[in-house]
Amino acid sequence: MATTHEIKVERRQDEGKGASRRLRHAGKIPAIVYGGELKPVSIQLDHEPVWLASQNEWFYSSILDLSLAGDIQKVLLRDIQRHPYKQLIMHLDFQRVNENEALRTAVPLHFVGEEKSPAGKSAEVVVTHELTEVTVECLPKDLPEHIEIDLSGLNVGDVIHLSDIKLPAGVEIPELKLGKEHDVAVVIAKHGREDVVEEASEDAGAEVPASKVSKDEK
Repeated sequence: MATTHEIKVERRQDEGKGASRRLRHAGKIPAIVYGGELKPVSIQLDHEPVWLASQNEWFYSSILDLSLAGDIQKVLLRDIQRHPYKQLIMHLDFQRVNENEALRTAVPLHFVGEEKSPAGKSAEVVVTHELTEVTVECLPKDLPEHIEIDLSGLNVGDVIHLSDIKLPAGVEIPELKLGKEHDVAVVIAKHGREDVVEEASEDAGAEVPASKVSKDEK
């Protein structure tokens, strides 16, 4: 079951760069809501609570309830513009979601149990997380805030692919419908010395500069 989070917004009357600049000076964030059968609507949000919300993972992957004077619209965050060096959010884009239509969005991956696994306990094994998020397709009610991957049984040489991920009910990974070549690795556990051997092989195969070739070899 998807978790929703309520964020209060106000309708924005003035538009344009000048109006947006004045909003930011007043501690507000200009934003827009679009999608569905309704027209795009310009809104504004208080910066401080939104900034605090933006420090959480759910802000980027969960259904958000935008509350406009009690009127709730369910949306997903589709774009966030930040100031290049200040801790300021400059603009937000929200897309309306239809509770009866499947949506497609990226969901974070949470890796658990790695330190307990045979691979995680070995100092000679390197465990790499090839992906940190995955794009899923589902109805809004089924959208998970994150997907957990249990690595407690991970052994050296193991590779976990997209198709190995245990998905919540009603959730699919559309990438897997495109063919086996799209079933990419998510986690890889291998001996650290394998990288050393590969690097050594590459060095051995490199051309020797002509100045280093002995007279006997000429």
